[in-house]
Amino acid sequence: MLHPGIIAKESPSKIAYIMANSGREVSFGELEAESNQGAHLFRSLGLKRGDHIALLMENNEAFFKICWAAQRSGLYYTAISWRLQQSEVKYIIENCGAKTFITSAEQRGVAEPILSSIPEVSNCFSIGGDISGFDDWTAAISSMPIEPIDDESEGQSMLYSSGTTGYPKGVKKPLPEGAFGEIAQPNMLGMLYGASSDSIYLSPAPLYHAAPLGFTMSCLRQGIAVVVMEHFEAELALQCVERYRITHSQWVPTMFVRMLKLPNEVRDKYDVSSLKAAIHAAAPCPIPIKEKMIEWWGPIIYEYYAGTESNGFVQLNSEQWLNHRGSVGQPLNCKLHICADDGTELPAGEPGMVYFSGGGSFEYHNDPKKTADSRHQEGWTTLGDIGYLDQDGFLYLTDRKHFMIISGGVNIYPQETENVLIMHAGVVDVAVFGVPNEEFGEEVKAVVQPADMQDATPELEAELMNLCRENLAHFKCPKSIDFRESLPRHPTGKLYKRLLKDEYWAK
Repeated sequence: MLHPGIIAKESPSKIAYIMANSGREVSFGELEAESNQGAHLFRSLGLKRGDHIALLMENNEAFFKICWAAQRSGLYYTAISWRLQQSEVKYIIENCGAKTFITSAEQRGVAEPILSSIPEVSNCFSIGGDISGFDDWTAAISSMPIEPIDDESEGQSMLYSSGTTGYPKGVKKPLPEGAFGEIAQPNMLGMLYGASSDSIYLSPAPLYHAAPLGFTMSCLRQGIAVVVMEHFEAELALQCVERYRITHSQWVPTMFVRMLKLPNEVRDKYDVSSLKAAIHAAAPCPIPIKEKMIEWWGPIIYEYYAGTESNGFVQLNSEQWLNHRGSVGQPLNCKLHICADDGTELPAGEPGMVYFSGGGSFEYHNDPKKTADSRHQEGWTTLGDIGYLDQDGFLYLTDRKHFMIISGGVNIYPQETENVLIMHAGVVDVAVFGVPNEEFGEEVKAVVQPADMQDATPELEAELMNLCRENLAHFKCPKSIDFRESLPRHPTGKLYKRLLKDEYWAK
């Protein structure tokens, strides 16, 4: 089995990753040396296999060094979203049982105030600048050996759901058994997308999220160079593809939307012909958006449906999608079950809760109720999504159960309405959800982020309402539309719809 240490021994100067904005390059030799130093530091602090660390930082060059230090030390490492509030960060640090907390100077505003309220965390470190009460990580590892620790073993990320439907849930999976680098790790990038050690992977999303972290760590294990964008910008992403001759990449639909809405002269001036596989997931992709991406980039668009829970993997390629438009694919390592509220399995074409069997086990850390709620009586597990299977066994997602609107006893899935509204040239982002209605229980509300707030007029509202009525049954159309400068969307593509919905229900 490969890992950065083996690659560093054979080709120490080979580039492991590049930070896109700064251009900073980190070799496998440097990654190996500093991750070994971090592992020695963890041991000197008394951390042993199965213990937890937490890190709160933006995409920066230290991120992978810390993760690999934990990975080779047999530790659980919890990367926390830097978009969360102080109370949420504190909750995750406490909930995961972190014995060490590492942050960056850029996150000082959140990290410094919570220090006094996490006394159970034995050691706190900062990177890139001083934070009161935090030790300097770089200074702490500087005196540590660059050789591996004696008791290396495989660790595991333990990440938290993005909290789109409530407080984040920690997804805990068993630590891999065996010595570091000696456990067979599935090479999904190679098997599904044809990646090799000569490939170059672009990661435009925050590394604290399961998919970007998992894919990039897998790349580094296989010797694949990674280009990391500190922040996603549509044109910069295209520049990176051209500049670094990117072969493989992973996206979310909102990134597709933003790149497609660049002026034609901007999109057309970048050479994206090096791309062999553009992978997307995290949120449903509107059919017209995906059609345009395939037309632009060619039949290299791959989609998958999975969760941080790793309880199953569903995927398809462009050709399959063009024959099953709107599908997220067929199960690869699991079996799917579509179930009614009473748990009975439903036939093809009927939507219900999507359950996985045979794909992997997990639990929600310190939350047996949420763990139990994710289980079917047969032991199958769910991510909380609603969907259906067609006659060929392809899965179609309709929405999350939490966001389903029940109006006059009729189930309405907001995703359908959102997919129509996002296609309007003047719409950058949209959220559709239910708000109280005295007669019907709920009615459909849309909140839209226009390309220009000056266009947020009654005329645009009427235009969008008509667009919906032309494409949807009228009961699925919004009764009213509000405009906002921005929506609370997670950088991974997921919308914090609960924040909007809670606000309207509170009124």
